[in-house]
Amino acid sequence: MKKILLTLAVAAFISCGAFAQQSATDGVKQAINTLFDGMRKGDSALIRTVFAKEMVLQSVSSDKAGKTVISVDSADDFARAIGTPHNAVYDERITFNDIKIDGDLASVWAPYKFYVGDKFSHCGVDVFSLMKTASGWKIIYIVDTRRKDNCIE
Repeated sequence: MKKILLTLAVAAFISCGAFAQQSATDGVKQAINTLFDGMRKGDSALIRTVFAKEMVLQSVSSDKAGKTVISVDSADDFARAIGTPHNAVYDERITFNDIKIDGDLASVWAPYKFYVGDKFSHCGVDVFSLMKTASGWKIIYIVDTRRKDNCIE
């Protein structure tokens, strides 16, 4: 009887840990999906709900000479650009390839394709860092790559 109770207790403990990890994964995905929902709607207020105050955005791309360059954008400039009225929908379609969580820190690797309306614009990989706060997961860092071809499926 003791063995059965011990086995049940261990199984319950493992199940709780798996559930907590799944809930954290769902929360991370929800924060990122909210960002992209805000982009599609042109809603800068919605975007800001998932940005940490000190968030940083960077992009790695090639300049006209083919040299690798990095550009930096502020969260405010990004939100302002998204919230500025534009004719076509900004539609970034991602695939959650790899999500790692350690306590209150999460890292996400997500290939994407970006469309302006129905027209393909570019593709690459988004890498997100998020932190868990009292009000949920907040994006603290985004770095992406940008190119026109060789998209990761």
